[in-house]
Amino acid sequence: MSDPVLTARARLAYVSRRDLPHDATTVENARRDLNAAKLERWITETLAAAPPLSDEQRRHLAALIAPAGGAR
Repeated sequence: MSDPVLTARARLAYVSRRDLPHDATTVENARRDLNAAKLERWITETLAAAPPLSDEQRRHLAALIAPAGGAR
């Protein structure tokens, strides 16, 4: 099984190469994917090491990630 962070990092490196044609949207999407993979890893590792969250804590943390109204 491959590491999502390493995969995303490699994709960003590839789309950012100076000798290849690319557009800013592709590079930005690759950066966003890398940040999301890092965040997912951190959340997974942190939750595995911590006591279980209460329902209220889960709702609060979910609201931080997906604010009301959809987009920021």
